[in-house]
This record gives sequence, C-alpha cells and structure tokens, in this order.
Amino acid sequence: MDATIKRNLEKIACKVRMGIIEGTYNAKSGHPGGSLSIADLLTYLYFAKLNVNPKSPDMPDRDRFVLSKGHTAPALYAVLAERGFFSKEELKSLRHIGAMLQGHPCINTPGIDMSSGSLGQGISAACGMALAGKMDCKDYKVYTVLGDGEIEEGQVWEAAMFAAHYGLDNLTAIVDNNGLQIDGPISEVCSPEPITDKFAAFGWHVITMDAHDFDDIERAFDEAEKISGKPVVIVQKSIKGKGVSYMENQVSWHGTAPNKEQYDIAMAELNAQLMELEG
Repeated sequence: MDATIKRNLEKIACKVRMGIIEGTYNAKSGHPGGSLSIADLLTYLYFAKLNVNPKSPDMPDRDRFVLSKGHTAPALYAVLAERGFFSKEELKSLRHIGAMLQGHPCINTPGIDMSSGSLGQGISAACGMALAGKMDCKDYKVYTVLGDGEIEEGQVWEAAMFAAHYGLDNLTAIVDNNGLQIDGPISEVCSPEPITDKFAAFGWHVITMDAHDFDDIERAFDEAEKISGKPVVIVQKSIKGKGVSYMENQVSWHGTAPNKEQYDIAMAELNAQLMELEG
C-alpha cells in the first residue's frame, strides 16, 4: 500500500476510535471494546473499498454492508460520520430516546443496509442480498462482519452452508477474532475454534489477516477479489479495545461505557496518536 494512503487511513481510523469513545461516553452505555477492534477494518472498507456514496446512500448499484455483530454499532456510526453520511454531532446522541443513532443499526439511518443486533441473523441477511445480486445479474458486492463469539450461534453455520451451496462469490464475511465475548474468553465460553477449518469445511475460501495492519488488510481483500465460485471469509486477528490502553484485551470493556475520567484518558491517548500520525 502506498505510504501516504496508509498514513491517511491510520489517521481516519484514529478519528473513528475517538468517535466510538465520544458516542459511548455520551450514551453512558454501549459496546466500546468490540467497536474499537473493528475500527481499522471499517475504515478500510468505507474509505478504500466499498462503492458507496454519502450523497446517494440508496443508489441501486452500491456495495452492501451488514454489521452482523450489531452491538458494535458505535464503530459503524463513527465511520459513517467520518465518511459524510451524517454529522459527527449525531454521535453525541447515541442511544438517546428519539435520536437517529440507536444501540443497534437501524435501516432508517443513512448508510445502514440492514437492521441488525440479534446475533447470527446479519450474515443470513447478507446471504440474501448476495443471492439477490446474483439473480438480478448485478455487480455489487456484499460484506458482513461477525464476532467470534457470535459464530457460536447455529444460524451462522446454516448461512455458511447456504452461501457455499449457491456459490455466493459476491459475498465476503469478516470474523473479528479478538478472543473475548461478553461472558469471557471464547475458549472458555463455547469455543468456535478452529474457525478457519470450520469455514473451509463448509466450502468457503478462507483468508487470515492482521486486523490492525492496513498493508495486511489490503493484501487480504486483494486476495478475496480474485476468488470465484465460492464465498470468502476473512478471519482477522484483532485486539479488543484497540487504541485505548486500559481497554485493550479487557473483557470488562465489552459492554461498559467510560466515565468522565476514563473518557478524558481515552481521548488524550487517541489525540496523542493522531498528532503523531499528523506530525
């Protein structure tokens, strides 16, 4: 990846993380940990990959995106705000009664293609979108992000079987493998490992990547673009709470909002990271 492009994506991802903290702090609730772990991925998708247009969010030929792990909506909202789908000021009203940005994505929000939140259902909707694209002879791609805890749901594997059966090579699923879910390490709750082997057994092309290295992210998506005849899954190794020191790899930050002191610390750290990138 070009060094200038990479640096720009890193700066945007830092701003996205600040948006996540802003939203969850003002909501006094939400899910910062898993949102921070997908900030780089969503930055790459919305600023380097997806065919989308903030001025025409419903254009028929747009690429589709489904956040299957819908509780990490703060990350998606922060990215959409950075991309210009709506004002960043909206992030401060996250989860407030009557506000546009609710706790899980809603299809009425600009840039949201599917209401999601019930774990396991998002990938099924993405499969339907991909099959519709095939049947209508459309060129759009469908992307969906799942949590590694989410894939303990049986519906995920029904969708995986469906996607392979219908050869949905216009579908790319990304599993955010940060190793932690709300009740603890996935290895202790109900281990879905080996994740790569399971998807391969279901007939998917499997790619692994470092979730926080834009060079590796681009490599993975370049490989995905070359696959035909079967769906692609990218299993990204990530750090829950990435970018905020006291949140990293701490399961307690799965669904806990920062208080004022914690907010100030997080924003100071992220501002320092942004200044370093801009320097």
